[in-house]
Amino acid sequence: MFKKILIANRGEIAVRILRACRELGMQSVSVFSEADRKSLHVRLADEAYTIGPAPSRESYLRIDKLMDVARRAGCDALHPGYGFLAENAALPRACSEAGITFIGPPAEAMEALGSKTAGRQLARRVEVPTVPGTNDPTEKSEARALAQSMGYPVLLKAVAGGGGKGMRLVYSDAEFESAFRDAASEAMNAFGDERLYLEKYLERPRHIEIQILADAHGRVVSLGERECSIQRRHQKVIEEAPSPAVTPELRKKMSAAAVRLARAGGYVNAGTMEFLVDQKLNFYFLEVNTRLQVEHPVTEQVTGLDLVKLQIAIAAGHRLPFAWEAITPRGHAMEVRLYAEDPENNFFPSPGKILSCRTPGGPGIRMDEGVYEGWTVPNEYDPLLGKLIAWGNSREETIARLRRALDEYTITGIRTNAGLFRRILTEPEFLRGEIHTRWLDELLRRPRAAAASSSSDSNREGNPGGAHEAAAIAAAIWQAKQSAAQGAEASSADENSSRWKMEGRRQLLDRMP
Repeated sequence: MFKKILIANRGEIAVRILRACRELGMQSVSVFSEADRKSLHVRLADEAYTIGPAPSRESYLRIDKLMDVARRAGCDALHPGYGFLAENAALPRACSEAGITFIGPPAEAMEALGSKTAGRQLARRVEVPTVPGTNDPTEKSEARALAQSMGYPVLLKAVAGGGGKGMRLVYSDAEFESAFRDAASEAMNAFGDERLYLEKYLERPRHIEIQILADAHGRVVSLGERECSIQRRHQKVIEEAPSPAVTPELRKKMSAAAVRLARAGGYVNAGTMEFLVDQKLNFYFLEVNTRLQVEHPVTEQVTGLDLVKLQIAIAAGHRLPFAWEAITPRGHAMEVRLYAEDPENNFFPSPGKILSCRTPGGPGIRMDEGVYEGWTVPNEYDPLLGKLIAWGNSREETIARLRRALDEYTITGIRTNAGLFRRILTEPEFLRGEIHTRWLDELLRRPRAAAASSSSDSNREGNPGGAHEAAAIAAAIWQAKQSAAQGAEASSADENSSRWKMEGRRQLLDRMP
């Protein structure tokens, strides 16, 4: 195995990886921009190195700086996490040239499958159904002509894309030019690659993905599916496994297609084959994510596997210790992505200092996060705070546990989207599993049944819409905590009394109308 691993990322995924390193007895090395100097992944790592200013193009997207840190720290492996350079073939090539093991697929497989257009071409060669569209990156005039011939609506998508970035849904020819320009600009800022391709937009499909693992000895294993249809503007926000819609027969067909694709592309390590499934349960290849997914904990919860540790073992040359047939999923898991954003203000990012936070727990609850009380959420990066995951013996038990955990989750100083999930988990269509990729966007256009629930959610976060008194009380509580921590004259009895008073005030704040 390895002695020291460089984690070329930030936030909750960097924390997730370094914890796996620690359990395996390996040293971890974090990198950070000036904006992340006090971040949790910096505090928890064995070593940490600065790599530049806040803009990602000057820090986390600089391969030369990452290689310099790896050399100075004496790292023998690098884990890219997700986002940033995780799907850029130049990174594994740079690692190879530097004599560092890249914990992920080889550059050639990344190019064959990770490029959205190359992946579509390969899928067609191995007879995996694809959504109609372009096979190669396309210029604006060519894409527009194809959109006119296929008929609107169409999707413009970044060749190097992921996470909903560099993507635009176009309903008419009048929208095309501005949509193309905006998608290309967003793709360039997010991935350093402005190339786009075009697909026909399927109405009300499900987004189903298959998690695979492949070792360097020829074994490729499917770990089953994840349902990722709850999306806001093409960005997944809730994932679950297994899917409430996938039959055993469909699961077998999709898994076989995913394994076939991985073999054809020479894939090694963890990867995800994404599909769209229509209302008649026909499936169409969408893309391959040649990296660890944000939602990987969902699969971990139902299989009992640690995907990060398996990634490291595969990169070290180990064989997968199990076959596809040996995987027996147990129970049901569901994940929500908690963001620092304001649902009352069009989900605008909500950076700022976290005054207090309480992480939920109890049976079947897991929280992967990269924040702590007193940390300031920067405005330069994706505002993901963490992922709240629930497991249960059934989908119903999982939802009940997730509801309870969301009620326990408390954070003040910033706004979050936790209230959105409290709403979703009570919707009859969601409870019946009758969802599709546009379902959440349609839900958000409906009027709220009770405005009071919105206020209640806001109060739980210490950021009530319009309730300035509650915000003032929250700030006062935080200030009292800071003063108490600094005062050396108070007795332990007084300190305990203060804590009880503070908790009482917090509960009163939570109950404010």
